[in-house]
Amino acid sequence: MACSGLHPRVGIFSIINDEQGRVLIGRRLSTLGKGHWGFPGGHLEQGEDFFHCVERETLEETGLRIRATKVVGLTNDIFPELNKHYVTVFTTCERVDPCQQPQRLEIEKCEGWVWKTWQEIESMAKGECGNEELFLPVRNLVRENPQLRASLDS
Repeated sequence: MACSGLHPRVGIFSIINDEQGRVLIGRRLSTLGKGHWGFPGGHLEQGEDFFHCVERETLEETGLRIRATKVVGLTNDIFPELNKHYVTVFTTCERVDPCQQPQRLEIEKCEGWVWKTWQEIESMAKGECGNEELFLPVRNLVRENPQLRASLDS
């Protein structure tokens, strides 16, 4: 399904663990993925590298100062109902201050931030959590990379 004259955009997300190994995730309020759970992130800007982008976007959304450490996944995400197409980059990141907690800074984009285990996220990807749906790029990442949990723990 080609979209004449349109081009895919690049989205980028941070996978941030807390001291208990849980991952930061929030329920989206923006049109794209409204009501679904996603990681902090945003759009890659012209001339920006992945790590700078995810560090900037995470700071804007959560107030967390992070250090991106590794690209751990890419997904191809098509939203036919909105005529949008994204290539999404996922990075693992560390909090600069491990005690710092996320804040809800972009209230029009996210209901709030919570810490969930990777097992909970995998259950959401399988549709085992009722109305707790993952944002398409996150769902694709989990489904296409079943070995990801092990690499996040190392």
